[in-house]
Amino acid sequence: MQCPACSTENPAGATFCQHCGASLSAAPPPPPSGGYTQVPQPAAAPVGAGYVPAQSGLSDNAAAAISYLTFIPAIIFLLIEPYSKKPFVRFHAMQCIGLTVASVVLHFAIGMLGFVLHALTIPLSMLVSLGFFILWLICVISAAQGKWFKVPVIGDFAQQQAAK
Repeated sequence: MQCPACSTENPAGATFCQHCGASLSAAPPPPPSGGYTQVPQPAAAPVGAGYVPAQSGLSDNAAAAISYLTFIPAIIFLLIEPYSKKPFVRFHAMQCIGLTVASVVLHFAIGMLGFVLHALTIPLSMLVSLGFFILWLICVISAAQGKWFKVPVIGDFAQQQAAK
């Protein structure tokens, strides 16, 4: 008899799996979304052996918010499944990459402007950094709440890429 939970072969007539302790008489219930689930045990099972971690991953909202931490998680979420197939996560990952590119380009332009206007470079750079920080914070909070907050220009590009 094969266990419906872990696919281990068990002797005929067994009521519980010898490997994981799951009941062999009925199909296992679907695991809850998080935490631990109680698995029925045979009488001789050691204490605590019936608790197995529930199979779960990050929620779409958490993955989208994490993608804004730096461009590295954004790239990772674009490459690994199941997140690479979810438009909400793809949108926020692409928008994070777009914000990173825009920030680098704008700071580079301010640095080049510093050769001409020395006195304005530091205050302008600080103002741009503050603006990007506020925009980044809004994006993280919106993603965590499940909202499709679109940054002008960058958000449209991200939405087109997420639809692919």
